[in-house]
Amino acid sequence: MPVALALVLALIVSARAAAAEEKEIPLFPLPEVVLFPNTDRPLLIYEPRYREMVADALKGDRTIGMVRLRPGFEKDYDGRPPIDAVGCAGVIQESEQLPDGRYIILLRGLTTFRVLSEDQRKPYRLARVEIIPELLKDEDRAPLSAVRERLAALLVTVLPAGAELPDPALDDAEFINLLAQALKMPESDRQDLLERPSVLSRARALVDRLDRR
Repeated sequence: MPVALALVLALIVSARAAAAEEKEIPLFPLPEVVLFPNTDRPLLIYEPRYREMVADALKGDRTIGMVRLRPGFEKDYDGRPPIDAVGCAGVIQESEQLPDGRYIILLRGLTTFRVLSEDQRKPYRLARVEIIPELLKDEDRAPLSAVRERLAALLVTVLPAGAELPDPALDDAEFINLLAQALKMPESDRQDLLERPSVLSRARALVDRLDRR
């Protein structure tokens, strides 16, 4: 089994073991990137403080927490501007350091979290977070499948002709989270989807959004 995949599986098991589990992870705040569990996000890391963050993560458990910078961040971007309290932790699956020191990484979303506090000892942001596992209840499986079918039908009506549809082999949760990450919408709306209490709630919110189109 590839090392990165083994790390992902181990962290998933760890996240599911305790709903109130706390961890310390580095934070990578961006204004227009919201990561969802079970989705991939390529990233170019060029700021010195975040190059250091990636280097440290690669020496450890390869985990980085993605969080959204709140509006108005520009006036304090080089410092520690306000962020949304809920983000998504991911594992670095692939990495390449370029000759100029920048990194290209592929981050795989793992689990949502809530920021409890921050530590100032590094140039980049470190936070104590509470893991928020996305566990699918047995009673939610059938409704989620039904909502997925509704979403698949709506996609045909809203996407441009010839647009590639999500892989039908994806399980229901992966399908929903991929749509939440990929569909065009304001980042504030995407953040709202991330903060939904369950994948089923997120799926129903996506149906409402596409119905309004």
